[in-house]
Amino acid sequence: MKRTSLESADCPIARALDAIGDWWSLLIIRDALRGMRRFGEFQKSLGLAKNILAARLRTLMGHGILELAPASDGSAYQEYVLTEKGRGLFPVLVALRQWGDTHYFEPGEVTTELVDRKRGRPVRTLELRAEDGRLLGPADTELRRLGGRPTG
Repeated sequence: MKRTSLESADCPIARALDAIGDWWSLLIIRDALRGMRRFGEFQKSLGLAKNILAARLRTLMGHGILELAPASDGSAYQEYVLTEKGRGLFPVLVALRQWGDTHYFEPGEVTTELVDRKRGRPVRTLELRAEDGRLLGPADTELRRLGGRPTG
């Protein structure tokens, strides 16, 4: 069954999900952020059927999230590399990771920790802050259409 495209939706979340809204795509991006570049690396990491992986990679390239580049080792192969747009998903994946750590792991359950490579210290939990530095939650925000009118 073909899913409905959200590329023309009024909502930026819906449009983004049109490009990255299935778990395989997000896991491919996760692996690319960790340095994977070759089809075989993605397949081994994800255990995904070749046809499904190829389709997801094509979609990510079609949305400008990944691009093909000559192999970094000088071989005849090509590698998948994140574009600036793709690297821009890093905070999205960090937020999803931190949310998953909080809600899907029991205290003391073995997991991993995201650390600052330079200092070796854990990365702080992402927060949404106002221009004046106040911590914001859902009740503290609203959507406004361009022109200043609140959305219905």
